[in-house]
Amino acid sequence: MRYQEIAQQVLDGNSLTREQAESMMTSSDDDLLDLLAGAFALRRRYFGRGVMLHVLRNAKTGQCSEDCAWCSQSIHADSGVRGEPLLSVDELVAAAHQAHRRQAVRYCMVTAGKSVDDKELATLCEAARVIRAELPISICTSLGELTVEQARRLKSAGVNRYNHNLETVPRVFATVCTTHTYADRMATVRAVKSAGLELCCGGILGIGESVQERVELAFALREVDADSIPVNLLKAHTGTPLADAKPIRPNDALRALAMFRFVHPRAEIRLAGGREAILGPLQALSLYAVNSFFTEGYLAVEDSPDGGVLIRERLGAAREVDD
Repeated sequence: MRYQEIAQQVLDGNSLTREQAESMMTSSDDDLLDLLAGAFALRRRYFGRGVMLHVLRNAKTGQCSEDCAWCSQSIHADSGVRGEPLLSVDELVAAAHQAHRRQAVRYCMVTAGKSVDDKELATLCEAARVIRAELPISICTSLGELTVEQARRLKSAGVNRYNHNLETVPRVFATVCTTHTYADRMATVRAVKSAGLELCCGGILGIGESVQERVELAFALREVDADSIPVNLLKAHTGTPLADAKPIRPNDALRALAMFRFVHPRAEIRLAGGREAILGPLQALSLYAVNSFFTEGYLAVEDSPDGGVLIRERLGAAREVDD
């Protein structure tokens, strides 16, 4: 069956099956453009042609106690990343103004580490209150493990969305992180939903998972009802355990992005870290499936601050703003 026909079935209210998703992941390169066209039919129905730009701000850098194998901010990595304390309220607010000038619709404050303490949470909440009073920009935070009470404090301060990725499937997660468990990540995901925050929850491709496990991740994100799904593509970083990992093929990355759109027709799907290194000039093709970009401020890889803006302008896509 042609992928545009499957897209019409999804538009008619039928959920994609795992068998259909796996067939997409094992399809030939000759079928890739048809697969992307099917994904675009879904993306266009629910998001039009607009591209939302997000800016991520490292609010607290390095010295993370966790040993996630892909991350250059871990104390277990020999990556040369220096630890920096949490930014002040004024610094966080100033960065939000810069993000707004860069046409971002969402500003995400991110801290390295297992979690934040009460003092750090208070600083981030105060920054959120000031930003919401001064700017028409949505606020996301990514602060590690979170309790329901902490999530409610963030929401009360004006935070719209919380990011906590599943990263991968349980089998793979156990091989790339030993300092916390997949169940720990799920607990934070449930706390976010319980507090009434939007859930930003995605993963990273190219860390040892099979193509079938990429499908498993997509369906796990459907089960937790992720509102926004950031998809990272591993760019192996010197000094990390995955420094010698073989990069995911560009066509396989595009295939996975299309599959994610079929599984999540109404979710915001964002291409995040590694897009420049893995996709290069093929980044524009990703917009057949995704509808947003991180344009600045990746945690573990070098970014291209103007990349998302340039891609969007080349496509003539309008800036979108949400509440």
